[in-house]
Amino acid sequence: MTDIEREAMEYDVVIVGAGPAGLSAAIRLKQLGGDEVSVVVLEKGSEVGAHILSGAVLDPSGLDALIPDWKEKGAPLNTPVTEDRFLVLGEAGQVRLPNFAMPPLMNNHGTYIVSMGNVCRWLAEQAEELGVEIFPGMACSEVIYGENGEVKGVVAGEFGKEPDGTPGDGYEPGMELHGRYVFLAEGVRGSLSKQVIARFGLAEGREPQKYGIGMKEIWEVDPAKHKPGRVTHTMGWPLGKRAGGGSFIYHLENNQVYVGFVVHLNYKNPHLYPYMEFQRFKHHPEVAELLKGAKRVAYGARAITEGGWQAMPKLTFPGGALLGCSAGMVNVPRIKGNHNAMFSGIHAAEAAWDAIQAERGGDELTAYAEAVANGPIAKDLKPVRNVKPLWSKMGLVGGLALGGLDMWVANLTGWNPFGTMKHGKTDAAATEPADKHAPIDYPKPDGVLSFDRLTNVAFSFTNHEESQPCHLTLKDPSVPIDVNLPKFAEPAQRYCPAGVYEVVRDDDGSNPRFQINFQNCVHCKTCDIKDPSQNINWTTPQGGDGPNYPNM
Repeated sequence: MTDIEREAMEYDVVIVGAGPAGLSAAIRLKQLGGDEVSVVVLEKGSEVGAHILSGAVLDPSGLDALIPDWKEKGAPLNTPVTEDRFLVLGEAGQVRLPNFAMPPLMNNHGTYIVSMGNVCRWLAEQAEELGVEIFPGMACSEVIYGENGEVKGVVAGEFGKEPDGTPGDGYEPGMELHGRYVFLAEGVRGSLSKQVIARFGLAEGREPQKYGIGMKEIWEVDPAKHKPGRVTHTMGWPLGKRAGGGSFIYHLENNQVYVGFVVHLNYKNPHLYPYMEFQRFKHHPEVAELLKGAKRVAYGARAITEGGWQAMPKLTFPGGALLGCSAGMVNVPRIKGNHNAMFSGIHAAEAAWDAIQAERGGDELTAYAEAVANGPIAKDLKPVRNVKPLWSKMGLVGGLALGGLDMWVANLTGWNPFGTMKHGKTDAAATEPADKHAPIDYPKPDGVLSFDRLTNVAFSFTNHEESQPCHLTLKDPSVPIDVNLPKFAEPAQRYCPAGVYEVVRDDDGSNPRFQINFQNCVHCKTCDIKDPSQNINWTTPQGGDGPNYPNM
């Protein structure tokens, strides 16, 4: 379909993704250049915030740097953290870790429990007041390259393809948006970012990126049990030794509580079912008591980057840069990345504005990479860079002890005693054959505290136009049944938190077939990451489709 003619619009900077990184870059560019710089932000969600899912306890340092008077301007940071609790769970009880034993960076003093979806909606308002053009419902489906191989722009807003990929009756080819620089701020495992990383070899010499799957529900709880500002993190049960991960329980305003669960995707047993681990977790006495008589009002899921400093790819390429979680800037022990995403947007904007003033374009913004390497992002990520590999190698107890030691020494001296540890293999390669592991028996959801996937997906308000091509493409359609089913018990049936993938059979159990229910997809990207054959490629559906998160 390369012969399609499209109109083109020219900008100084084209930004893909209206998350904290992309919006911060847009705002900073306009703060610096005003009417002299043209900026467009393209967002695949139906509105800004529709696809934003984050814990989230927000470290406001990035916002302080971007909009120092955010409080006066009404930013939706309404619930300061008042209490930190760290629990190691057993099946029936828990042990609370003393706060004084935790490295100072784990202290949430001065942070806020927020909906990042609502924070991004507010940031979009600030950006538009400065003259930024923001187009929601505009999925970016292609990268456009210039004559010298540089990234020149993107294709956005293509609608109306038939299921086979051919143009339908109401086909709209979309537009080309060209920029002197293109910022990819798509979040974790962005589809365009993945292409650009491969094309320019940006991950060469880096450790493989590591991921977790984060699942989250919003609950309205009994006012008597609501403790605004309380933050609880847990480890241990129900995962035990089967996988790394843990939970978060954040009490925000309006008697609402965020209940979330993270499973590290480097688990070995393909029978593991992350979503059911989350549902089982809510039956722990500590959690069940909180949720007794409560009402679940929303659900969602999203992959999380966990590789840290040593897994970040090269940040710049000819014509643009990777921002925020497209590059992987999450501080794993703090479970925070939004502040670093905002800093990355600020740094990229400042580098681009200097280049634009010098009448440059299409080259590499090396000043951006230098700002990341020498600024607050490096200061945040370097001291914790060994926490993830230690947990992966040593398990919960050993990882907790040695990771804590490494962070404490780094905090006191600026030196990591373990140096920079390697991750080794990808999360996909970590998956072992099914015959090496016993299947796991999960309790059936009770419909009160725990729910089946399809019931919960309805609470993500996900919708996809069914007549379009499936956006979950298989490199080889035979692999799920011929390779993944006999070797790995086809784990796509379990690792997807939305029930997208099924192995269906005839009534007598014969003739297995791989079915993709793409309408359920919540855009978490887990399949693209964890498929042991790396056969699933996540691409963007048409703009506006996917989840419609209210205040995740």
